Amino acid sequence: MITPTDIENKEFSKAKKGYNEEEVDEFLDLIILDMEKLIRENRQLKEELGKVHVQVDKHMSTETSVYETLEAAKSLMNDIAASAERRAEILLKNAEMEADLITREAKESIARYTDEGNRLKDRVESLKERYKKMLEAELERVDFGVSDFLADFEKDFLPASLTDVNEVSQIVSPEERGKDGQEPSVDLTKTMVNIR
Repeated sequence: MITPTDIENKEFSKAKKGYNEEEVDEFLDLIILDMEKLIRENRQLKEELGKVHVQVDKHMSTETSVYETLEAAKSLMNDIAASAERRAEILLKNAEMEADLITREAKESIARYTDEGNRLKDRVESLKERYKKMLEAELERVDFGVSDFLADFEKDFLPASLTDVNEVSQIVSPEERGKDGQEPSVDLTKTMVNIR
């Protein structure tokens, strides 16, 4: 690349019919000024471009970091969602198992209480039947027993009373007999008391 110094130090050979040396020098001076200006601008633009490259690199690394962060966040969200789903499934299964256990226990309790209720019902019916038979037997005994009771009473007590009366009449002397010759009256209550 030609520098302004190269242009300034350039020596041209002289020919017979050449250009005017002063015009060429003035034109070259203008070119040198423009060229120095262009070189400064170029240097300045390169510096700015370098800064822009640094910023772009910085932004690229930031963007990469942002993308990596987003990917990590996505992955974490997926992990959290999967974990929450697994936990929900476990909780649901536990709840279903607990509900099945409670239902089974309730059914067993119902069956047990139903059986116990049926047994108690049968026992009550049996007791009622036995009590009814016992009452009916007592009623029959009382119904039939009244006439038997009276017959037994007559059989057990009256003959004994009559026997006592006959014995007393045999034991009673003729003096104790009344003037009219009849047997004295016997107090049966005393006889019945004696029998007891």
